[in-house]
Amino acid sequence: MISIKKKVYYFLKYLFQINNAQVKFMLGSAYLNEAKKNYHLIKNLKDSEYKIFSQTGEDGIIDFLFSKLKIEDSRFVEIGVGDYSEANSRYIYEKSFAKGLIIDVEKNFKEKVSKNINLWKGLLELENVEINSSNVNEILDKYSLNENLDLFSIDIDGIDYWIVERLKPKISKIFILEYNPIFGSNLEITIPNKNKFNRTKSHYTGCYYGASIKAMIKIMKQKGYDFIGTNKLNFNAFFVVEELSNVFKDLKDNLKKLEHYTTLQIRDSRNKNGELNFLDRDQILKEIRDLEVVDVSQNTKKIYNINQIILDI
Repeated sequence: MISIKKKVYYFLKYLFQINNAQVKFMLGSAYLNEAKKNYHLIKNLKDSEYKIFSQTGEDGIIDFLFSKLKIEDSRFVEIGVGDYSEANSRYIYEKSFAKGLIIDVEKNFKEKVSKNINLWKGLLELENVEINSSNVNEILDKYSLNENLDLFSIDIDGIDYWIVERLKPKISKIFILEYNPIFGSNLEITIPNKNKFNRTKSHYTGCYYGASIKAMIKIMKQKGYDFIGTNKLNFNAFFVVEELSNVFKDLKDNLKKLEHYTTLQIRDSRNKNGELNFLDRDQILKEIRDLEVVDVSQNTKKIYNINQIILDI
């Protein structure tokens, strides 16, 4: 009879013999399988968070949404994945080797991704290109992934709003969209539509990028989606296509005022030397006050300096 102590020893020895990604996948899958038992109790999207391969807790949220919508053999597109070590679609790919497309401007993209996953498994396509509002539909059409998707995720720290504006309505059942909480909850604003935009080069703080949550919710409503919540760190918003959103009535009924979702939960600003300086929202706005944003609340899309439109600086 093997003692419990020896069983634990052999189990841990086995875990250390396989690579870290496999450990993450095994432990994450075990957790999510157990968490499913309580999905019917979730009234707030943030309560489903769990990190496996995502940047924060998006893996758990996606699993919850997929489970509620009974999605199994999924089709996905994710724009902005780095080397695919941290990505919203990574767990989905590892779990079912689903049909998907990942896009990034990362140098040596395929080589870097291949170090993290087995490209010969499944139906994953890679596109090493800088996405903009002019080429996004052309690239999606190239892979026949411009409709009937289960998950669409975009996080490029830049002109996300303008890319979403060009997408087909209801392109996917679930949509994950990064927003900039520094822009607050009252205004519908975004950075201008500039190709080759780079967050770190546009301003040394790294905090001038993207669009406000109100602008993102409005453009997504026009695309046929309902807002159902954000991640705990308040930078990723989640949407479900409107004809399926009643499945998440409890989530919608428990949504808070938008200012709740723009409370700054991360402090990743940097000084001119590239060092973290942990500024709060008011301090960041003072640093970027002379930069331009576009007011997308009206068709005129007037351009302002930040200090002209955000009056509480």
